[in-house]
Amino acid sequence: MEEQRAAQRRRMLRAGTISFGGGAIDCTVRNLSDSGAALDVTSPVGIPDRFTLVVDTDQSKLPCRIVWRKEKRIGVRFELREDDAGGTP
Repeated sequence: MEEQRAAQRRRMLRAGTISFGGGAIDCTVRNLSDSGAALDVTSPVGIPDRFTLVVDTDQSKLPCRIVWRKEKRIGVRFELREDDAGGTP
């Protein structure tokens, strides 16, 4: 099977939170790259297609879009924040 990721992912095991519209779900960040991550969740049911991933170790907030879902794991791609898109301040 040929690797199709744009960036190499680093394996890890970090606590995180999926934050959306006033709700939050705990998750575990299983691997991470500059462009996305794989997250373990109790259930992907009820998780919206777009949310903010908060990584507990450094409190980084990463806007995400789900690109795949499995039984207890989801794959996300990081989206540009408005201030990263080259807009005017």
